[in-house]
Amino acid sequence: MFKNLKPYTFIKNSFVSATILLSSLYINNTIAASINVSGEVKQGGLIVGKTEANNSVTLNAKPLPVSAQGDYVFGFSRDDVSSYQLVITEPDGTKATKTFTPLKRDYKLQRIEGIKKSIMQPDPKAVARSQKDSKQIKTARKISSDLTSFAQGFIAPIKGTITGVFGSQRIYNGVPKRPHFGLDYAGDIGDPVKAPASGKVLLWVPDMFYSGGTMIIDHGHGISSTFLHLSHSFVKQGDTVKQGDIVASVGNSGRVTGPHLDWRINWLDVKIDPALVLKINTL
Repeated sequence: MFKNLKPYTFIKNSFVSATILLSSLYINNTIAASINVSGEVKQGGLIVGKTEANNSVTLNAKPLPVSAQGDYVFGFSRDDVSSYQLVITEPDGTKATKTFTPLKRDYKLQRIEGIKKSIMQPDPKAVARSQKDSKQIKTARKISSDLTSFAQGFIAPIKGTITGVFGSQRIYNGVPKRPHFGLDYAGDIGDPVKAPASGKVLLWVPDMFYSGGTMIIDHGHGISSTFLHLSHSFVKQGDTVKQGDIVASVGNSGRVTGPHLDWRINWLDVKIDPALVLKINTL
């Protein structure tokens, strides 16, 4: 449907997704014709690409894994302002290049004053336990498998009202706290949680200090889903799951004020906005 539109029409609208922009370039047979991607080029965005399996792909000169089906993936962090050059090289040395600069976003900030000093200074025992939990999570997220489930699209893990968004941040007594890196869904204890994409269960811990019942599912190439505050798991570490399978139940475990699901997406250590992932089209 973009056949009669000129490329500059898209470039003038900075909010347009990479899918639309690069589709325009593809139709007009420019140098970027062999670069086929889906995803929004903005902070927190995930870009899924497709090329020939025997091509090599680099991002700022660093190789990206390419699957046997030609799938590859990369993403941008919450505050990323860098530019990235994607280069696809064919076996004969022919190259196609494209520069990606994530669009800057405005995030919801909440300022709260008058917080007691005792609250601002956490219990050392709690800090030690949370550090142990964090180490387990970081270890799981370092895994980059050959799975390609990330290229098949994502579905919401639960049908519920969204109560918290990616990138939001609270500032207590003028001190910024860690931003929120997930998508919160309202729910009742026991509500089913579905796998947003197929994959393998990397981690299940029922009682982490802050996040309570915590599960991580690998979708391939460093892309993983993390679920927090769960009340129950229907799967165990090492299990293979399919998109839509019920893997857990909503809970209020950990440090929460009420039952809900916190869903997070990572590309290795890069935190991605799940709301943007849900918009990605399969290639």
